[in-house]
Amino acid sequence: MNRSNAPAIKDAVEFDVLLKPYEKFTLDNGIPVYVVKAAEQDTLQLELVFPAGSWHETESLVATATNFLMKNGTAHHSALEINEAIDYYGAYLNRTCAHENATYTLHCLSKHLPALMPTLQAVIQEPSFPEEELAIYKQNMKQRLVVNLQKSEFVANRYIDKYLFGEFHPYGRVSSMEGYDALQTETLKTFYQRHYTYNNCRIFMAGNVPGNAIDLLNERFGKAQWNGNSHIVKPELPIQPAEEKKYRIFNDENGVQGSIRIARPFPNRYHPDFSKMLVLNTIFGGYFGSRLMNNIREEKGYTYGIHSQVHNFRQTSAINITTEAGRDVCEAAIVEIYKEMERLQTELIPEDEISLVRNYMIGAILGDLDGAFHIITRWKNLILNDLDEHYFYNNIRMIKEISVEELQHLAKLYYNPGEFYELVVI
Repeated sequence: MNRSNAPAIKDAVEFDVLLKPYEKFTLDNGIPVYVVKAAEQDTLQLELVFPAGSWHETESLVATATNFLMKNGTAHHSALEINEAIDYYGAYLNRTCAHENATYTLHCLSKHLPALMPTLQAVIQEPSFPEEELAIYKQNMKQRLVVNLQKSEFVANRYIDKYLFGEFHPYGRVSSMEGYDALQTETLKTFYQRHYTYNNCRIFMAGNVPGNAIDLLNERFGKAQWNGNSHIVKPELPIQPAEEKKYRIFNDENGVQGSIRIARPFPNRYHPDFSKMLVLNTIFGGYFGSRLMNNIREEKGYTYGIHSQVHNFRQTSAINITTEAGRDVCEAAIVEIYKEMERLQTELIPEDEISLVRNYMIGAILGDLDGAFHIITRWKNLILNDLDEHYFYNNIRMIKEISVEELQHLAKLYYNPGEFYELVVI
């Protein structure tokens, strides 16, 4: 080997991107378990997913409160005892609640899984929702809301969602003091008993999976029809966007900056334009080298950062441009955003720019597939959205092959300023 000669440079688009397959198991009671094994590190991620997001609640904030408080007391253990049992083994039990689903995720050393399973089982199957824990939760969340409502970026995010989807839709519904005050233990218990059942559970596991992991899961979660059999029918909820398109809200008279949100509805990930729009959005404002960053941050100096993203909600989606800028330059920044939209509509993207973005996007996907935890997350998103590996590989092929003419056509369809909601919170 002649080390004086540098190896050939290989672009990310030249790689064959492969999504490592999962193994699927089924517990005795029918719960599916999806597993991606990797022995590089002696760690494990175990995630239980339920259709228990805000979409399914009939009273505001119930889904999030239920998900949070399941860990704060069980039939036989207090919140302190649960946390000490998890901390003793250096593990972490996280809970999240989104629009459609709610999850509990355990991270631990593989060798400690048997010792942690009884605690995880109790949290999932035997939460008691103590009154004192609910009172603490309500107090903490109301205090947090008071603080956040003083921040222009928090207020802007709340309002733009309401404009896009309607204040009564799960995507546009926001927290309130009245909502927290109305939370009742019996309401949380009812929501829990309906949504956190064995037949609504799906399990995703990744990492250095012990040989007896499926047996352990079967012993704790697969032997009984815990919490009964509940069939969840997702309600059809109409989207009711605001009629006005332009808003200016004064939130803090002493504030030095404003929060800009420019957004429009967009089809969900099942639409043929969704994946293509991810490429155009990256060029426009989806990474640090984007056109919005080059113009509004680097050239004009109006902001430290500006970003555009395509939200991937289940029912519908949205294109959302977000930034914080000085109060005196907010309107000028908006003018530049629309100028960049017009450029994409009238000028073909140069070959060197589209080549850079192709390599960036493929490189980001390669990074997202680095390790079993990332791989199982990719599979989880596909499975929960009723998709398979063909969707993944079609997206890879589209990134590599989409033409600049097609991107210009997309810009003409979806980057028309009159179709965007425009909000500045100062």
